[in-house]
Amino acid sequence: MNRLTESVKHLIILNVIFYIATYYLVDNGLMVEFFAMFSTESPNFKIWQLVTYMFMHGSFMHIAFNMFALWMFGSVLENIWGKKKFLTFYFLTGVGSAILYLLIKYFQINAALTEYSQEQINLILTQGAEIILNGRNYTDPQLGFLNELINVPTLGASGAIAGLLMAFGILFPNTELMLIFLPIPIKAKYFIPLLIIYELSMEFASFSWDNVAHLGHLSGMAIGFIIMRYWKKRQFNRWN
Repeated sequence: MNRLTESVKHLIILNVIFYIATYYLVDNGLMVEFFAMFSTESPNFKIWQLVTYMFMHGSFMHIAFNMFALWMFGSVLENIWGKKKFLTFYFLTGVGSAILYLLIKYFQINAALTEYSQEQINLILTQGAEIILNGRNYTDPQLGFLNELINVPTLGASGAIAGLLMAFGILFPNTELMLIFLPIPIKAKYFIPLLIIYELSMEFASFSWDNVAHLGHLSGMAIGFIIMRYWKKRQFNRWN
């Protein structure tokens, strides 16, 4: 079992504080509006959301799974890298995956806008965000789809966690993982490609019912891979 390292412990505490505040102390809609991440086309987008979305979660199982993965992979990496390098990697993958995901959504939204009238677009931009935050949407499927694309927020540490998983797999490819949803041991070098295939299939097979930002997970893994390659090339092995 991994020792709970200092930075991982503090990140878990911050995530729990945000979760308690969101569901028990502060108005849920207000927390989501300010700290979850919205597309750049949404009137609710704020630049600080690129960081704060990592501390917001949609349910107990969402935060429980992410914090378990943060402890499982993050503690190992912090033990190897040290506090500064670990936190740098964690926030670079979290923010980097957010930027990449928003860029993908930008192209998705602008491609979709060609199918709508200016009146419909103005309706979404002026009213859609509030409707979504109140847990409702347009009954018209076309308007509802565009409203979700623009105004449904993204939240959770999954992008950064996916980056940690990628780093772990690169450093420890032959380590066998025992996962909650996979009752047999599997080496990291096999699990990561299977996870990428799964995320891609869920994103592009129109399985939108699961309400998961699969492209966000893939973005985190991509950013994590890029950072690891860069560090290896530059030989950033030890940070003081």
